[in-house]
Amino acid sequence: MEELGRKTVDEFKRSEKFPIIVILENIRSAYNVGSVFRTADAFLIEAIYIVGYSGKPPHKEIRKTALGAEDTVSWKYFKTSAEAIEDLRRENYMLYAVEQVKDSISLQKFSMDQKLAVVFGNEVTGVEQSTILLCDGCIEIPQLGMKHSLNIATAAGVVLWEIVRTRIN
Repeated sequence: MEELGRKTVDEFKRSEKFPIIVILENIRSAYNVGSVFRTADAFLIEAIYIVGYSGKPPHKEIRKTALGAEDTVSWKYFKTSAEAIEDLRRENYMLYAVEQVKDSISLQKFSMDQKLAVVFGNEVTGVEQSTILLCDGCIEIPQLGMKHSLNIATAAGVVLWEIVRTRIN
């Protein structure tokens, strides 16, 4: 662990985090939720907001893919995305859904140094339209092949790395 430069749980909790919140809206697979916890740990993300019927810790399938990140990354549960967004608005977060919509911002052109929350939606139906309407905009991951969708855990990894990458000194 020491040779790899990995933080202990206590070191992680004391570390300065990037002011980025991940909102997981109605994610069907607890494995996907666990994968996002692991990604959030890897990139020092401030917290995860779990919404609706998404699985939440403690959960066997989350633990299997999070590999302990559910113990390091802060999280909160909300019944609805509107409640989570209201909480974030009080803290002056900008909110962007990760979704393919008209006038979305291509990920490679997206840049923001403010406190930011990104919403990832259901594996099949995406981010709910009512949630999109509450956001400041949408971010889209460019996709060049036949398929124009990514697994939520993969999408979270791509988006979070790109946002963090632009903030690393």
